[in-house]
Amino acid sequence: MKHALVTGSAGLVGGEAVDHLCSEGFSVVGIDNDFRSLFFGPSSSTSWNTKRLINLYDTFEFNNIDIRDYKKIKEIFIKQSFELIIHAAAQPSHDWAAKDPLLDFSINANGTLNLLELTRIYCPEATFIFTSTNKVYGDTPNFLNLIEQDSRFDLPESHKFWQGIDESMSIDNSTHSLFGVSKCSADLLVQEYGRYFNLRTGVFRGGCLTGPMHSAAELHGFLSYLVKSIVLGKNYKILGYKGKQVRDNLHANDLISMFMEFHKNPKCGEVYNVGGGRKNSISIIEAIKLIELTSGRTAITEYQEVNRTGDHKWYITNLAKFRSHYPDWKSNHSLEQMITDMVKSVRV
Repeated sequence: MKHALVTGSAGLVGGEAVDHLCSEGFSVVGIDNDFRSLFFGPSSSTSWNTKRLINLYDTFEFNNIDIRDYKKIKEIFIKQSFELIIHAAAQPSHDWAAKDPLLDFSINANGTLNLLELTRIYCPEATFIFTSTNKVYGDTPNFLNLIEQDSRFDLPESHKFWQGIDESMSIDNSTHSLFGVSKCSADLLVQEYGRYFNLRTGVFRGGCLTGPMHSAAELHGFLSYLVKSIVLGKNYKILGYKGKQVRDNLHANDLISMFMEFHKNPKCGEVYNVGGGRKNSISIIEAIKLIELTSGRTAITEYQEVNRTGDHKWYITNLAKFRSHYPDWKSNHSLEQMITDMVKSVRV
């Protein structure tokens, strides 16, 4: 049997990974300590997903472990060798990181280092996949030649990044947020372990990853949280930029299929920007209108002029590099389909 390790196994990306891998005949070891409930409160707990996965799959082994605990993680690597490691555990919010920078960095950077080092020692032939973030680019996208339109900020079609930001954008000389810095540190570690030690490591810099399985919170999970707020009649705060800030959205299931394409032909220390692309891009005020239309509910919103520090005014992903390396990959979820599915799956 093929063996895989998934960290953050109850989260959006990790849970989708467990579903996919178990369905494909893998034996999966999951690691998750439900710190999401610590970060964002009990309503954002992922314990429900852990229970679901345990009940669904006999080939899923769950471990309630903190990735900062090198000794306990080491015991897992000693017990079982893996051919695939998907690292999706993280402190995911740049707002929350400012409250406790030490905890944020220890999880995102040091936790990643633990996993890389144990991979190098115990299963150097494994594919190691890291879920990074577009926040490694800091606020550099905000200094592009953006044009304010009726419902969004956007670039002129003649701009080299009109189809989306590619991996050539610098990660230097910008405001990242402390979350962006901790994830950038981990991002560079994954690259370096690939290039220096010839490990098969892939860095996937995601933007708005979403789907019905998201335990969204105000501080993390933009589209899913907005859907939940509108469907349940809760107030939603629009933070700055007139609500015209743009994000492209990728279904977590489509991200996992990217991971699996990479696993078929892994590279050492490669970096990919991953997202929904221009066709799945939407601003907050555009999203509100689409969710209202889909759900039949009216949004309750308030606007705050001050935007979040380091927040992107506009970000669309250019997928050209990944597509050129893995031409068989296809995105199977449109923005409209994702919103429809999330409206139907809102959990109280």
